[in-house]
Amino acid sequence: MVPTDDNPTDAEGRTIAEGVAEGEVLVSPEPISFYGAVETKTGEFIEEDHHLTGQNIAGKVLVFPKGKGSTVGSYVIYGLAQEGTAPAAIVNHETETIVATGAILGDVPCLDGIEDAVSRFTDGERVKVDATEGTITRLNDE
Repeated sequence: MVPTDDNPTDAEGRTIAEGVAEGEVLVSPEPISFYGAVETKTGEFIEEDHHLTGQNIAGKVLVFPKGKGSTVGSYVIYGLAQEGTAPAAIVNHETETIVATGAILGDVPCLDGIEDAVSRFTDGERVKVDATEGTITRLNDE
């Protein structure tokens, strides 16, 4: 979808977990396993040899193709939310059950069905994710 003055939406997707969030984008071209990959107390990405190693996901709009790994990852996302270190929102090409469950339990807005999200969005740009309406909108710098 091409944004216009009448329709500023930059992407549309399927709602996984409702909610609205704004934040800075953090993109991973690699799938994410939250179990053993993220320090819940800080939000720091600690999985070795991953694209996001050393980055902090707290308060970011985390864009990645899909989740992977253990079902415990759902509880890691929930734990991040409880600690206040969860991503502001999650955007995927395909949200599988582990990420979907964690986003729902943690009340983290989540969208999927955005095939080119990893290449469409760039680190550091600000967006608004309205997972209730299924839209992502780039925010102008003010």
